[in-house]
Amino acid sequence: MTMPLHTFRAAGLAAVLALGALTAGCPSDSNGGGGFAFEDSTNADTILNDFVDQVVVATYDLLATRAAALQTAAEDLQTTPDDTNLAAAQAAWVAMREPWESSEGFLFGPVDANGFDPALDTWPVNVTDLDAVLAGGSALTPAFVAALDTALQGFHTAEYLLFGVGASKTAAELTARELAYLVAVTTVMADVAGDLADAWTTGANPYGDVVRTAGDAGNFVYPSQDAAAQEIVAGMAGILDEVANGKIADPFDLMDTTLVESQFSFNSLTDFTHNVMSAENAYLGRGPDGVDTGVGLDAFVMEVDPNLDLRVKAAFTAALTALGAIPEPFRDAILDAASADEIEAAQEAIRGVHDILQGEVLPLVS
Repeated sequence: MTMPLHTFRAAGLAAVLALGALTAGCPSDSNGGGGFAFEDSTNADTILNDFVDQVVVATYDLLATRAAALQTAAEDLQTTPDDTNLAAAQAAWVAMREPWESSEGFLFGPVDANGFDPALDTWPVNVTDLDAVLAGGSALTPAFVAALDTALQGFHTAEYLLFGVGASKTAAELTARELAYLVAVTTVMADVAGDLADAWTTGANPYGDVVRTAGDAGNFVYPSQDAAAQEIVAGMAGILDEVANGKIADPFDLMDTTLVESQFSFNSLTDFTHNVMSAENAYLGRGPDGVDTGVGLDAFVMEVDPNLDLRVKAAFTAALTALGAIPEPFRDAILDAASADEIEAAQEAIRGVHDILQGEVLPLVS
């Protein structure tokens, strides 16, 4: 990817998984549960099944549905480029963004291996090259856009076209080539989102089955159920690390609005909130609708250390509350000294959840 945030994400996940790998081969009586491994739990099968069905598949299915809706809204805007259709397309972009950001707590498996993440969410947009493409004569088909660098695809290219700088775009400002590019890029996004959802549920070896069968003979991805649980916790910790120390810290420390993700739509704080919720959903076995619909990792943690489970849940609540105290929009808040305390408090609260997950929950499943 073109943005250090994604390099940061990969490095953070690698570090967390390395910690799990150091202990993955240890016997059960050496883990943080005082002899009670994740795979010893009567809930282990249900937790992994519900993580697949209630958390991951439900989130990716919603992403695919909303990606198709965004594509349709872009086509409607191209057909009738008025402010009503522009507002509808902007709303469709925000709606698709929600399940995507709510999936970033489990950025492993096909989303990583098949390059779906950079195809959808590379940041920043390469505005210089985008302007050059728009000024050129190439036919702006989905195939053409799909062959471009990922910095000219995905959410943030569509965001730039739909919202403009400062969320000030009007339908009258949209050129015919911008509209054609928008339709092409949202078509590619819909294809990628559909492929991502299918990768967990269809084909000869859907990734959902890989997670479900953790510990079975021949499962070389997850030779134990503990290994699958470790990856889930690593994903949760990884996104929290990225939000606090990348998505918030990078623009805030440098007071540089160009580093703010989702800055054109003023959707940054909503993104961060759904990122934290993605980790919380993975912990609770909760779907993207915010309703508890499955058995989550919290069921295992409650078996081993009920007080730890209470502290994890309280830490998530504190992090979400602290994020909600940052004034909107985030790109303005980072330049306002009066908002510094709220921003720093949110970072500390998110780091608090991360530290509990990495330092206390991960050892339980290792």
